[in-house]
Amino acid sequence: MKTAKKRKTADAVKILHTLYIKTAEDRRMLREAREQSEVAAQIYNLRQKAGLSQKGLAKLVGTTQSVISQLEDADYEGHSLKMLRRIADALNCEIKVRIVRHKKPMPATGSPACFVVYPPLAGKPAAVNCPAP
Repeated sequence: MKTAKKRKTADAVKILHTLYIKTAEDRRMLREAREQSEVAAQIYNLRQKAGLSQKGLAKLVGTTQSVISQLEDADYEGHSLKMLRRIADALNCEIKVRIVRHKKPMPATGSPACFVVYPPLAGKPAAVNCPAP
């Protein structure tokens, strides 16, 4: 009797995930990168929707164009709630924060980890990592 062949996937994201995301540290780094990217995308999308340049938003926020550029960079790790609030105020928005537990315990510690979730703007929520108590 023939054994069933394991079905291969053509999904590039699944293939890359299988090849490169192997440890708890890899998963943590991937989660943080996604969170940073989502925050950056929200700032960019809000600014674009308001019809502002980076320089224009910077003027409203009381900072420089280069700071807005950094905040819109998915690799930037320095997002602060204070700065996000200033941007939200300048764009007539508000920030809502929810802390939610992961569905599965984190492998490294065995305890659930939390993250802060900002409300969705362009159909996707953004999140910022926070340590579990």
